[in-house]
Amino acid sequence: MKSRVAKSFTIVALAASLAACSSVNLDDKAGAGGSGSGADGSQIMDPFNPKSVLAQQRSVYFDFNSYTVDDKYRGIVELHGKYLVATPQQRVVIEGNTDARGGAEYNLALGQRRAEAVRRMLTLIGVPDTQVETISFGKEKPKALGDTEADFAENRRADFNYKR
Repeated sequence: MKSRVAKSFTIVALAASLAACSSVNLDDKAGAGGSGSGADGSQIMDPFNPKSVLAQQRSVYFDFNSYTVDDKYRGIVELHGKYLVATPQQRVVIEGNTDARGGAEYNLALGQRRAEAVRRMLTLIGVPDTQVETISFGKEKPKALGDTEADFAENRRADFNYKR
């Protein structure tokens, strides 16, 4: 039963991600004509193209003191996983991060567990371990510099960083 619920959430998250992709392309290229859609389709799954969903959705966020990937981020991990499976020469580094609370050693370990949780999901999708590297920055690489709960939440993440 739990597995069915998780699969349902995964399907809904993936559908929402793909729907977001579709709407972005329509808005960006509304007057461009139909002949360019084939080229745009191949660029959508390019992590180095700023208009690509892979470039725009690079972060998986975590609850406080947690390294469990929430169901709402499974679609993002699956999207990156499908790209990596289809592009075996591509390598990615999963960078684990934490908020500023807690000691340096604790946060480095928590950041590593977050990166490893995303890596495990990728391997379940079929991405070989040789394509994925993990690293923890702990609290040393914040996205948000404030000290509000929203800032802390922005910093509790694992980021996909593709290698060229």
